[in-house]
Amino acid sequence: MIFIGQNNELFFLNTLKRSTQITYDKDINSPLTFLWTKDERSIIYYEGNEIKFKKNTIICLTDFYNIDIRHCSELRSIKFNREFYCILDHDREVSCKGILFYGAKELPTFQIPTNELEKFEVLWKMFEIEMQSKDDMQLEMLQSMLKIFIILCTRIYKKQNSFSELNTKETDIVREYNYLVEIYFKTKHTVHDYADMLNKSPKTLSNLFAKLSNRSPLQIIQDRKMLEARRMLRYTDKTIKEIAYDLGFEDIQTFSRFFKKQESISPINFRNNL
Repeated sequence: MIFIGQNNELFFLNTLKRSTQITYDKDINSPLTFLWTKDERSIIYYEGNEIKFKKNTIICLTDFYNIDIRHCSELRSIKFNREFYCILDHDREVSCKGILFYGAKELPTFQIPTNELEKFEVLWKMFEIEMQSKDDMQLEMLQSMLKIFIILCTRIYKKQNSFSELNTKETDIVREYNYLVEIYFKTKHTVHDYADMLNKSPKTLSNLFAKLSNRSPLQIIQDRKMLEARRMLRYTDKTIKEIAYDLGFEDIQTFSRFFKKQESISPINFRNNL
């Protein structure tokens, strides 16, 4: 089920089956996705590894993630773009760049507690019903329901990950850094660039990431550029030179060296192997 607003607001509500791939949405501006497992043992392939999830686990995905559903009889999906949700003035923790999507933890997940499950089931049913509406109140209704869903998710995620024990200001900086990289990775390529935007020193950022994340600030930038490079090689007809230019590299040689160092294969061979 799909909702399309007058100002490019997009909202998708789907039930996915086994052997479905969550892939690059080249026509959607920075989509955000919730996956809700309904199988006793769901297996998802991510970053070269198979990850097993219990029933009623929610996985929070940004455009950065690319996963395959390997085993799941039913998987619910809520996907939306920034135009749909971020036009509203949200509190920082439940915004489109809140802790569920751009926090320090890679691939944020949580399991819905039994005593909270009824709320989620009722809200899902309300989503299904509202997606059938076609009046001028539908957008506002869906946005309000999505905010409720995100608030419920944020509460549980913070509790299960002992979020209150962390320094909120520190996690806010890491979250803002991740969000800025998602927005500017094609034009800003150094940790110093983002440190300036955050009014922090590169050393401060490095120390924060060492404390809260399993990747360094530089790795965040490089991983995002590599993901985009792989997507462009896979899903577009652009030349290697055009891709290098789009990603901000000075020349094709510099891009090829960067790609081969990260992927252990040249861009042209990567494309040919597809």
